[in-house]
Amino acid sequence: MTTSGRAAVIDADSLGSEHRTLLESCGLLDRSERGKLALTGAGAVEFLNGQVTNELGTLARGQGCYAAFLTHKGKMLGDLRILAVGEQGAAAPAELLLDTERVALQALFDMIRHFKLGYEVELHKRTVERGLLSLIGPEAERVAGAAGLARDEHANVLLNVAGIEVLAVRTDVGIDLFCEAAATEPLAAALQERGARPVSEQAAECLRIERGRPRYGVDLDETVIPQEAGLNERAVSFTKGCYVGQETVARLHWRGKPNRHLRGLRLSGRGEPGQELRLGERTVGHVGSVALSPRLGPIALALVRREAEPGSVVSVGKHGVTAEVVELPFCQG
Repeated sequence: MTTSGRAAVIDADSLGSEHRTLLESCGLLDRSERGKLALTGAGAVEFLNGQVTNELGTLARGQGCYAAFLTHKGKMLGDLRILAVGEQGAAAPAELLLDTERVALQALFDMIRHFKLGYEVELHKRTVERGLLSLIGPEAERVAGAAGLARDEHANVLLNVAGIEVLAVRTDVGIDLFCEAAATEPLAAALQERGARPVSEQAAECLRIERGRPRYGVDLDETVIPQEAGLNERAVSFTKGCYVGQETVARLHWRGKPNRHLRGLRLSGRGEPGQELRLGERTVGHVGSVALSPRLGPIALALVRREAEPGSVVSVGKHGVTAEVVELPFCQG
């Protein structure tokens, strides 16, 4: 959320329109600043499978998954999207494209450089070399020309969009398009000609928060175990071989109960990331992502202690704001 009074007024006037675009048609957002790496070589899958929480051994060309990479104590160093990329007809992926939050990029790079010794694998930097445009909304598939793309999240295919080679990737809210960095602007122009409307990151973040999806660097950090953030179903395999941090993750899943859970907050007023949450006299968490939702009002995500159950009312910060703790997601659409 913006801090400038003038910017806040502009955002308030436009956010509702942009939000409707994301729900009813197709919004366009440039996310090229995200961290991007690639792994190639015969040992790429075997190597990475021993480092991340999800199963990679069964990934075929055109598939992908979401995963976390952890400390030996099971705490998150970051999360990432892993895409098995290759030409049509190829039996195996030509590369694993890794897409992560920029704040987690260095940790991911260091982990790969440190542990890849002995494997037939090469590491390639892609952050500057590749652009990333997100199409968000029910018309995203039409705008991208990706009608043949599998419905599974992270499914991917190489396409030609207005003469530009792209990798189209299915997301939970639309289609992502990776391209050569120099092609990002002409690709954006071509997508707008097809009906995509530029939207702000604020609008896209609002939709993410409504859907209850946490973001590393805002809602998640190096103190978080995946189960606390509700990531086990999306990011963790309990049938694969060993990986870094597996013992803690498995023990908590099979035998324990996390002390914290990712919850939604319905705020009585404006909230800010980092504000303390109190239930009575006890601190039970801190505010994470915050949005002013056109359909829900002020909302937020937070990791809160389990005693702050859904339905509880907590105090937020020091200025009289309160919040009801709720189950996630706020909205499915």
